[in-house]
Amino acid sequence: MTEHASNETVTIIDNTNDRQAVMPLLSGTAGAKVIDIRNLYKELGYFTYDPGYTATGSCQSKVTYIDGDEGVLLYRGYPIEQLAEKSDFMEVCYLLLFGELPTKEQKDKFVYDVSHHTMLHDQLNYFYRGFRRDAHPMAVMCGVVGALSAFYHDSTDINDPWHRTVASYRLIAKMPTIAAMAFKYSVGQPFTYPRNDLSYAENFLHMCFAVPAEPYQINPVVAKALDLIFILHADHEQNASASTVRLAGSTGANPFACIAAGCAALWGPAHGGANEEVLKMLSQIGDKKNVGDWVKRAKDPDDPFRLFGFGHRVYKNFDPRAKVIRKAAHDVLGELGITDPLLEVAVELEKIALEDEYFVKRKLYPNVDFYSGIILKAIGFPTSMFTALFAVGRTVGWIAQWNELIEDSSQKINRPRQLYMGPTNRDYVPIEKRS
Repeated sequence: MTEHASNETVTIIDNTNDRQAVMPLLSGTAGAKVIDIRNLYKELGYFTYDPGYTATGSCQSKVTYIDGDEGVLLYRGYPIEQLAEKSDFMEVCYLLLFGELPTKEQKDKFVYDVSHHTMLHDQLNYFYRGFRRDAHPMAVMCGVVGALSAFYHDSTDINDPWHRTVASYRLIAKMPTIAAMAFKYSVGQPFTYPRNDLSYAENFLHMCFAVPAEPYQINPVVAKALDLIFILHADHEQNASASTVRLAGSTGANPFACIAAGCAALWGPAHGGANEEVLKMLSQIGDKKNVGDWVKRAKDPDDPFRLFGFGHRVYKNFDPRAKVIRKAAHDVLGELGITDPLLEVAVELEKIALEDEYFVKRKLYPNVDFYSGIILKAIGFPTSMFTALFAVGRTVGWIAQWNELIEDSSQKINRPRQLYMGPTNRDYVPIEKRS
């Protein structure tokens, strides 16, 4: 992968030492140009300081593009709105992995290959029994995904393209099985094995909700909404979990370990746990008649209460994923006809946020986490499973980012620098002489 040289430069002036350095500007196919500072320390002896990496490009990528100001999200150049309307999750998986939409023959083979990796090694069933019943599903997933490397030695050589392909298919196929088994274990039900005749979303619903005592009927509206959630969560550029996967991958770690690291990063409430926080907030509000009071609290700068599920760190406009998933949320609620106080709170809160000048002026629109939480609760998932479902959808994005890292010859082991603020050189004092 080669960056685009723009023939432009930026001059960095060091007034302290009366010297300067000329840094090249690089341009991608879209988005802001970047200053290539790789030789900054060599020429001036300085590093840059950028907490949270909010202004630092760590890699080149062809996978996903976001324009937060305009509310744009592209997978390999395709607008998320088009993919959500016309595609399905397995086709999006192929697109993210290989860069192009598949032909019918390519898609059929891809679906066949992935679906025939859905089962887990039988010994992993016993692995689950080592967890407490009340363990968070993400704790289970972090452990089980990492353990895959102990069972599938034939796909851990990162320098072998075939190994990488097999590992990619296995992870996409097995992640729903791992998540569904975590759910079943938490509710004390027997594991339900995957069915390769079902679609990706249908199979996941079957593994989660089917029981031996009676047949399980899959609702097509629910399956379509879940497939949509997987599409919308498939990738999101260099977010915290994708960056974690790349960081782990830069060390040469095997793919299963890297994806387990991504699961751990996703678990944080500021990242994948946001939709779980939305439901906790709705529970806190309690009843739709209380929404007005809580909105007033959210507007009060002296009140620590904040509304989860509104606004986004990247999108300064309406989250394009939220536009798509909003309709699905209302479709699911209408189809299932559920009477739930928390869902009534969510609908009332959404109405206020879309009309209230305070929210509109600040562009605090409901985001994808707000709507996905509503859908997942309506389907019947407990809030503890929300991040696990996020991980199921995001796995393909992690793998696409990981594969890109492995194939990028310019990448090296990630090693951020620091601004040291601790004590300088000190002499050791024997314990009896310390005051």
